[in-house]
Amino acid sequence: MAAYLGRLHHIALHVRNVDKIAYDLVAKFRFNLFAARLNEKARQFAFRKGSAVFIVNERLNHPFLDLNEGVVAHKGRPSSSTPVLNEICSSHFKLDASNNSNTECNFLYDVQPNYSLDTVCNVCFEVEDVERTSSALSNQGCDFLVSPTTVRDDNGIVSYSVVKSIVGNVCHTLIDKTRYEGTFLPGFEKVTKNGPLVELATSPITHFDHIAYACPRKSTPDVMRWYEKYFGFQRFFIDRDEDVNEGFVLNENGIGLRLTAMEYWKCSELGLMLPCKDKEQNCKFVIAESLPEQGINQVDSFLEKHEGAGIQHIGLYTEDIVSTARSLAQAGVEFFSPPPAYYTEQVGKQQEMVDAGYDPELLSRYGVLLDTDLRQDTSDSVCGLAPSENKRYLLQMFTKPIFAEDTFFLELIERRGASGFGEGNIRALWRSVQAGIESQREKPEGHNSTAQTGQH
Repeated sequence: MAAYLGRLHHIALHVRNVDKIAYDLVAKFRFNLFAARLNEKARQFAFRKGSAVFIVNERLNHPFLDLNEGVVAHKGRPSSSTPVLNEICSSHFKLDASNNSNTECNFLYDVQPNYSLDTVCNVCFEVEDVERTSSALSNQGCDFLVSPTTVRDDNGIVSYSVVKSIVGNVCHTLIDKTRYEGTFLPGFEKVTKNGPLVELATSPITHFDHIAYACPRKSTPDVMRWYEKYFGFQRFFIDRDEDVNEGFVLNENGIGLRLTAMEYWKCSELGLMLPCKDKEQNCKFVIAESLPEQGINQVDSFLEKHEGAGIQHIGLYTEDIVSTARSLAQAGVEFFSPPPAYYTEQVGKQQEMVDAGYDPELLSRYGVLLDTDLRQDTSDSVCGLAPSENKRYLLQMFTKPIFAEDTFFLELIERRGASGFGEGNIRALWRSVQAGIESQREKPEGHNSTAQTGQH
């Protein structure tokens, strides 16, 4: 029996410089820093936008926090041109240590990967009973990195365990918070505003839409079987003509890519589909592997730099991608630029945008791609959609890598009835990412680019 998974609770990043990632998430991507856990061994910060929560863990062992001052301080760390976290937030936030008197925990809620580069490696799910779920998974042969553990503070009790997945360094924390009433998790202190924050436009990001794995060639069937067996994931067909065994394949003109998708439902154990009002509970997982005929590409580059399979990008759902793109670009987020021909030469593309109610020139300015989903399936009736194909489309765009290496980036995606991944956009997205990676390789060694406006 597969595990009964609930809400996706958070995704964890392990980085060498938490200051830079914190700055990017708060100042550029408009996430809210709402909780922190800091001691002599680690620094952990929790950021939220809608129901999307990132925990950023710093893997250095020397930083400490003075709770009385509410300032993150450093010992033995070299100076950097990147603003450190206290310079970004100390004048606007303070840590509420009022509930720190009875914290009985010294844990990270996951495991520290032995990686020499920044990595995204933990996708945490809420479950109803950690002990029972872990026991059932263990009896089926699932490997655990952390056995069921209970921690507490003045706000209650949290139980968790950590499962080792089949994908590279990816693990899954299973967590039960039903007996906890605190801000986030035991050991984390609430971060509150201290004075007016700089006025920033909001971005309507609401939840995690999908998570994409970069995997070695021919590994997809094993990954699919693992998630189906242990977590009850179901196959999701990216294209209506997709081969059940081969997946969605692009093998042409320098693009060698195989994509296979799966989805988890909160009610997967019962085989039920979530209603559309709970769409933030449904997160799809995409497996990407390269095809050898077209030469080295971004999947191969990820595997080489990341030293194995892992999370290559995460899709953030937004209710208004044009507004979000404009806001983030003004804050300094850089986006990959689609080939200009996508807007000017692709047959019928401009009319497709007009039919969907968008100005092609506006989408081109921000590098937003639009794709109409031609599928007709039973989900239409569940979501209350009209049968018109023209009402099913999505818009998407990719940021440039947020780590120093080309190993992780974010996608913005807006869905208007479409449930896929923009099959008509995959070629343009692939080429824009590939061109961006190749241009980075051509820069002189030591070159440190600065953030641009992101406008195209």
